[in-house]
Amino acid sequence: MELIYIHANRAVRAHDAIIDISGGLLGIKDIGQLESILEHIQNDDYYPEFEDKLAHLVFAVNKGHCFNDGNKRTSIALGAFFLTMNGLEVFADKFIIEMENIAVAVADNIIDKDLLIKVVYSILYEDVYTESLKLEIVQCLLQVGSDKERPDHGAAFYKDLPE
Repeated sequence: MELIYIHANRAVRAHDAIIDISGGLLGIKDIGQLESILEHIQNDDYYPEFEDKLAHLVFAVNKGHCFNDGNKRTSIALGAFFLTMNGLEVFADKFIIEMENIAVAVADNIIDKDLLIKVVYSILYEDVYTESLKLEIVQCLLQVGSDKERPDHGAAFYKDLPE
């Protein structure tokens, strides 16, 4: 199957529409970086499967900060658009819903690209996340809390509070 790819001008128009609808700052920081992302996913040596291309598109737009604002929202929209352009519109709604929280976790360095590929694969080929994928996602989320030093709010903390 010959894939259809997104052109940079279409990606910018999609971003602008998202900002118009949901608010934020219009504008693109780096059109060259956006063009590079959109061209790079066409390389079958790096991204041989559709889910690899889709995951890289979402990851790179999310993390690349090509736009002044709305990078996470735009990454989701471009992913759904890429699905739709290639006859996979049946997955677009599920993709958008599942990716809302995942995109935030990607932006916050909680979910890495390898796990994102597994999530995208699951969205496309499984009815629901497997138990092992759910556990992997939860493990990443739990590590966030354990990485930060927690304040000690033991009995000594409360002893000198003002009355």
